[in-house]
Amino acid sequence: MVILSAFCYLVKKYRRCHSIKDLQINEQIRDREVRLIGADGEQVGIMATKEAQKIANDKRLDLVKVAPNARPAVCRIMDYGKYKYEMQKKEKEAKKNQKIINVKEVRLSPNIEEHDLNVKAKQAIKFLKNEDKVKVTVRFRGRELGHTELGREVLKDFAEKTSEVGVIEKRAKMEGRNMIMFLSPKKSQ
Repeated sequence: MVILSAFCYLVKKYRRCHSIKDLQINEQIRDREVRLIGADGEQVGIMATKEAQKIANDKRLDLVKVAPNARPAVCRIMDYGKYKYEMQKKEKEAKKNQKIINVKEVRLSPNIEEHDLNVKAKQAIKFLKNEDKVKVTVRFRGRELGHTELGREVLKDFAEKTSEVGVIEKRAKMEGRNMIMFLSPKKSQ
């Protein structure tokens, strides 16, 4: 029983090494032979993993498996902590440069008055100027559902009022009791 559970633990540990994102380092590398790349980037050659590990230990660096699918696997001698820190720094920088797009919603009804439509259009223009997308929803209640063409006309009129700063990304489409249209900001050139 104890031997079986220890075996299962080893099998799970071995499988986990292949499924996680982090690279295998030092004793986690189970290949017999590896193609070794030195700390300076020069190609050392194909050798036993234990030999490569010994070379890395002599230089007080880590042996890192960089190409696990290659035959034989490619390992590199490097400072793993420093490498991991650099990668985290790059990821953080990439996240910082991402543009977050928000979707704002404007709700209308099929029998909306002209002034109310203008107020909603001004609100949508403000959203579009802030580089946000706008989801325009016309809600149908009761017998209004039989006159969806009125909602389509309202959305068409709304799109014309906001055409200076926005373009239709997705045309008007029924979803349940609502008719939905998406507007996105015009590309400034």
